Amino acid sequence: MTLATNDTDLGASASGQAKARPDAHVGLVLFALAMGGFAIGTTEFAVMSLVPYFSAGLGIDEPTAGHVISAYALGVVVGAPVIAVLAARLSRRTLLIGLMAVFGIANLLSALAPSYGWMLLFRFLSGLPHGAYFGVAALVAASLSAPNRRAQAVARVMLGLTVATIIGVPFANWLGQALGWRWGFGIVALLALLTMGLVYAFAPRDKVEPGASPLRELGALKCRQVWLTLAIGAIGFGGMFAVYTYVASTLMEVTQVAPSVVPAVLCIFGLGLTAGTLAGAWAADRALMPSIGGMLLWTAAALALFPFAAGNIWTASIVIFLIGTSGGLGAMLQTRLMDVAEDAQTLAAALNHSAFNTANALGPWLGGMAIAAGYGWTSTGWVGTALALGGFAIWILAVLDDRFGAKKRR
Repeated sequence: MTLATNDTDLGASASGQAKARPDAHVGLVLFALAMGGFAIGTTEFAVMSLVPYFSAGLGIDEPTAGHVISAYALGVVVGAPVIAVLAARLSRRTLLIGLMAVFGIANLLSALAPSYGWMLLFRFLSGLPHGAYFGVAALVAASLSAPNRRAQAVARVMLGLTVATIIGVPFANWLGQALGWRWGFGIVALLALLTMGLVYAFAPRDKVEPGASPLRELGALKCRQVWLTLAIGAIGFGGMFAVYTYVASTLMEVTQVAPSVVPAVLCIFGLGLTAGTLAGAWAADRALMPSIGGMLLWTAAALALFPFAAGNIWTASIVIFLIGTSGGLGAMLQTRLMDVAEDAQTLAAALNHSAFNTANALGPWLGGMAIAAGYGWTSTGWVGTALALGGFAIWILAVLDDRFGAKKRR
């Protein structure tokens, strides 16, 4: 295996390790990294499906409970760049283990939260390691892959998150219904502990990159293409979260299904997310920017169908699957950042998840505003469509900027 030539931060020594490491060992590394994604995905998405339960438990209404989701997202937005810069001189293996430790403790505290105010704080703390973990894990995965398979390597790490939506989220939702919503957070703390052990056992024992420093990482902020790529995720990905945050409530209030049906529909969403991640990564390794644009338009179309489909469990399930496929945007944008970030790979990769969780904050907030204004639960579909099209407009700007910039360099 060879290293992607434009991933300069990974260095020649990492390339040599990638060549010498057998494929079986690479699979174990990716599995360990994906387990962290499974833990993160379980808590990130399960909390959305547990809104009806912890809102009652904490004595708040459901739109207010959506602020708990935004608090986690804000933690990601703040934590990803700060940790990436301050931890520039730590080895990636050490950093991954430390991030999972913080993540596990914060989720345990969330399970024990005595009030709404404490819950907001603990969810914010839980979000701090999220972006840095995925960013560093993606770089480790890319260092083990061939140049034309980087997106698929990143997608294998992200599969931990998508599988969480198939298994972890429905299980946490069931656990929340059967034993109480606090167990939905407690199980995540155990998953974080398992991830620490796997990363310790299988992740490459790397050394700090020569010349690594907070100042070098901050160099990513000088590149306009980095900012445009981040903006695509921050706006365009918000559409999915606008719908998914309130999907449990919509199913019970509009579709009028029993609460026991909700986990099955969440599993269908997870299947869509997995399919979109795999298909999107395959397409991205062949035509990256066109694939990003196509995914944004696909997302807008799927979200626009939601208001029409929500009244029937069969049509709602199909459309929720299609909305789930928009998750393929994650690996695409992560790969794009590897191309444009030059020496500041860690910060750029972490900022990708800040952007996604800006979307995670923006989507539920705008969706909640539409519901509170009296437009109904299904209005989240129209909010989501507008956000996806906003992301597509930014994608057009990025393509034009890239083309004009290339002409100036000739």
